[in-house]
Amino acid sequence: MFHHVTVLKQEAVEGLHIQPDGVYVDCTLGGAGHSFEIASRLGPEGLLIAFDQDDAALANARERLAPVMDRVKLVRSNFRYLERELAQVPRALRDGRPQVNGILFDLGVSSPQLDEADRGFSYNHDAELDMRMDRTAPLTARDIVNEWSEQEIAKILFEYGEEKFSRRIAATIAAARAKAPIETTGQLVDLIKESIPAAARRTGPHPAKRSFQALRIAVNDELGAFEDALEQSIRCLAPGGRTAVITFHSLEDRICKQTFAKYVAKCTCPPDFPMCVCGSAGIVKLVNRKPIEAGAEELEANPRARSAKLRIAEKLTN
Repeated sequence: MFHHVTVLKQEAVEGLHIQPDGVYVDCTLGGAGHSFEIASRLGPEGLLIAFDQDDAALANARERLAPVMDRVKLVRSNFRYLERELAQVPRALRDGRPQVNGILFDLGVSSPQLDEADRGFSYNHDAELDMRMDRTAPLTARDIVNEWSEQEIAKILFEYGEEKFSRRIAATIAAARAKAPIETTGQLVDLIKESIPAAARRTGPHPAKRSFQALRIAVNDELGAFEDALEQSIRCLAPGGRTAVITFHSLEDRICKQTFAKYVAKCTCPPDFPMCVCGSAGIVKLVNRKPIEAGAEELEANPRARSAKLRIAEKLTN
């Protein structure tokens, strides 16, 4: 059963300002919670284009979205190909190029992927070291753990997982794989625990949490894909259209914040000028200056929402 609790559902969908006849994109279909909410607000002339590279998510969505499938198009693709895929959908085009009314990103791995033992995402289940969101992709966590250099492993654990014992963990992995390949999540968890001092293991989250997060990000090139797609999303918005982004990791949030800032107005005209004449009016405006976070009620129902941040930008001009 593909069960996933959607985070900041109402806030994100409300932030898109859905028009019944508009064209919208859900770049991260997942459990289809956001997609169902968006499609439910569309009329017969509206269209939702939903992306996912996970076959289980797409199969679930066909069932979950059955009542609204007449206004939904599912696309099996990584969202880093957003512009290319939208160019194949006539309804998404204006003057020969993608121009849609809203684009949503809900980043991170879906709860079912975390919880399914055989996917290799979880440090609580022993499974093959996989961690691919797209099971047809060539790179797995096993490849990284067994083939990447000790220095490369330490770097991703530190940068993507903010793991302060990254060098010790990488050294332990390198020593272990010299004797025999590391095949399973259970083996990796034991090596991580061995690398972290007992006092540090007794406090905070599971000792393998940060390392597993880092490996997942590296396997799926999550940050690179997101940066590519976010840039494309701004190009693909029609004037007045909005991009809403839910992040769960400080690096993702930083990319979102910096990308939006790059396109926001930086007018240098004197404040008493009636209109901008400097030509730096910007391409987008921020809908919310500070990120929207989950409220107490949502946090109680879904602790995974604790790190979620929602940022929204509106397109001003092409």
